[in-house]
Amino acid sequence: MQTELKHQIAQLAAKYENTQFLPADPSSFMHRVNGAANQECMAFLASCLSYGSRKQFFPKIQFLLDSAHGELHHWVGSGEWRNDIPDSTACYYRLYTFHDMHCLLAAYEEMLTQYGSMKEYIRLNATTGIEAVAALCRFFAERGASKIVPKNTSSACKRVCMFLRWMVREGSDVDLGLWADIIDRRTLIMPLDTHVVQEACRMGLLNSRTASMSTARRLTDAMLEVFPDDPLKGDFALFGLGVDDSAKP
Repeated sequence: MQTELKHQIAQLAAKYENTQFLPADPSSFMHRVNGAANQECMAFLASCLSYGSRKQFFPKIQFLLDSAHGELHHWVGSGEWRNDIPDSTACYYRLYTFHDMHCLLAAYEEMLTQYGSMKEYIRLNATTGIEAVAALCRFFAERGASKIVPKNTSSACKRVCMFLRWMVREGSDVDLGLWADIIDRRTLIMPLDTHVVQEACRMGLLNSRTASMSTARRLTDAMLEVFPDDPLKGDFALFGLGVDDSAKP
């Protein structure tokens, strides 16, 4: 990668990774609750619903937050979510029915019952970013929740990779770093958001828009050239530029 392009990406990352990034991003929800357990639960559920139009999925995340009264860990772990998420075929959000959400939350409740937290499950089943992605996919697939969490790592697993960025990267105004002690941030995989792929192709970092894990890992390798200690800084650079209308010619 040319030095000029590395410098441009580093400048963009510094420009966009700050608290001004939060209000329009689903990561904002995990900053609205108190305590690591609640933040972890809120982050996971917010990431699961983060696709499509933000104007449409933000209210769906807000519904979960309101239903739990900010106590996401207790709401999920105690089964109280069943009062708010019936097992029905009615639409919850786009392709997800209430039944799909029911399956997701039932599996998540089982994880919290068995392990106490998602972090503890990951601690016992993964040491790297890709292992963490695979472990989460496997757990939810085995419990019938693969409609929302990918069943394996053949796809880019964009929302799982984004969730892991939130959990692992520390020292950030956006990411929480709650799992920094169990997963090395250098092993995280770039979330292949549409805007990220668009900017990566425009910069010549990718030559394919295929949303596969191999594509995500190629882009991660490119970001490691710019940020050897923290490749997902590049996510802020590419995503921030992609959604910044003021930066468009």
